[in-house]
Amino acid sequence: MARICLFPGTFDPITLGHVDIIDRAIPLFDKIIVGIGLNTAKTPMFSAEQRLQWINEIYAKEPKVEGAIYEGLTIDFCKKNKAKFILRGIRYVSDFEYEKTIADANRTLDKSIETIFLTGEPKYTSVASTIVRDIIKNKGDASHFLPKLVYQSLKQ
Repeated sequence: MARICLFPGTFDPITLGHVDIIDRAIPLFDKIIVGIGLNTAKTPMFSAEQRLQWINEIYAKEPKVEGAIYEGLTIDFCKKNKAKFILRGIRYVSDFEYEKTIADANRTLDKSIETIFLTGEPKYTSVASTIVRDIIKNKGDASHFLPKLVYQSLKQ
C-alpha cells in the first residue's frame, strides 16, 4: 500500500518554511498532496488557483508531490485520496500545542489516519505566511522568505 500523505494548509503564500517541510518529507512518503484548504473564516491574499499554480510549478519535477484544493474536513479529504498520514510543520512549542489539538480531533474522527510532525529548520522558524503577507502588503522585501519562483511572480 502506498504511503500517501496530506500536507494541509492555506499556503497564502507558500513560504520557504513550507518548502523545507515538504522537501524533507519527500523521502518519507510515496506521495505528498499539498492541500490548499479553503477556510471561510479566512480571507486569503492570493487566490486558491494562484497558490495551487505556485505549488505545482515549484514541484513540477518532483513526481511525488502534487497540489490540490479542497473544502470541508481535512480528514474527509484524506479518506477521499487514500491518505493515511497528515503532515504538519512545527516551529515553536505553541505550534505543537495547537496542532496536537487538531491531531487529537482527527484521530477521534478516524483512528487509521496518523498525524506526523516535522520541526522546521531553525533558519525558517520566523517564516510565517501572516508576516510575509504583511511585508508584501507594505511593499517590503519578502525575498528572504519566499521561493524564488513565488517572489519573481509577485514582482511582475
